[in-house]
Amino acid sequence: MRPTLLLALLMMMFTTAGQEPQPPMREPRNEPIDRLPNGKSQKEAIAKEDYQKSLEDARELVKTSEALLADLEKNDRYVISVSELRRTDEIERLAKRIRGRLKRY
Repeated sequence: MRPTLLLALLMMMFTTAGQEPQPPMREPRNEPIDRLPNGKSQKEAIAKEDYQKSLEDARELVKTSEALLADLEKNDRYVISVSELRRTDEIERLAKRIRGRLKRY
């Protein structure tokens, strides 16, 4: 009987040791909805504006990456110029800005 009890205790220890405690469930907040003077939701207006900015940045990102691709294909040497490095920095900056806006929601 003792080996079974010991085995059961060991199994319980190993099965619960790897589990992390669950965070407590949050109740949805009943916050008042901020309205703009025209009656629209302020959150929706901000989300719409962020969406438009993300579209503009995505267009700029595509344009910059296509220009970088053209420069890389045009170059017959295997050396990257300073302007191409600047374009890669611009591509990274635009991508981070878009990602930051998308992570808010």
